[in-house]
Amino acid sequence: MENQSGQTHQNMHTGNIPPQMNHGGHEVFDVQEVLTGAIDTLNTYTLLSPHVKDPELKDILNRQFQFMQQEYNTTVECFKTGQDPSTPTQSYKMNQGNDFVYGLKPSQPKKPFQSASEMTDECISSLMLGAVKASAPMKTMAALEITNPVVRRVLADSVPNCIEMAYEISLYQNKHHYYQVPQLAQQDMQQMVNAFAPAQGQPQMPNNNTTH
Repeated sequence: MENQSGQTHQNMHTGNIPPQMNHGGHEVFDVQEVLTGAIDTLNTYTLLSPHVKDPELKDILNRQFQFMQQEYNTTVECFKTGQDPSTPTQSYKMNQGNDFVYGLKPSQPKKPFQSASEMTDECISSLMLGAVKASAPMKTMAALEITNPVVRRVLADSVPNCIEMAYEISLYQNKHHYYQVPQLAQQDMQQMVNAFAPAQGQPQMPNNNTTH
């Protein structure tokens, strides 16, 4: 975590600015979008929680909710103060293994349900996955525009957590055949995998020191 203590930031028109004002205009809008998205995800998890039937999915939902809530609070704190948060960004650790089962098995076509009573764990896990996946590009785009070094680092460090949570949900779905993973034919896959070779040697740069 980068520390801002002792640093002085300036506005070319108004002079020194306090840490809590150390934000660019684009940054303020982007972080507002990130925080609104985080609230939407937390609210989605809260609404889904009473409908979960599988204890394993319930455990995933609860662990991810607690983690995202703390991450939200960390982001809010450093955004408000412009300085290091009291609780730094943590790394999410999933409980799932990382073995996908490849291939497709016959299943019923998906369609929108007509009432909340039709909600299943498959639907719930899909909504969770969609919410978490939406957070990753939003945080990445925001981090590229942020001038405050602390807020930038908090958002940048939170992107891998979105990836890890999405991976955990997709593994759960795969295990229950909700998320099936097709593969290319072996010959096609082999050709694609071997389509690239390592770069070697130094590039030949033009010599701009030629005398005339």
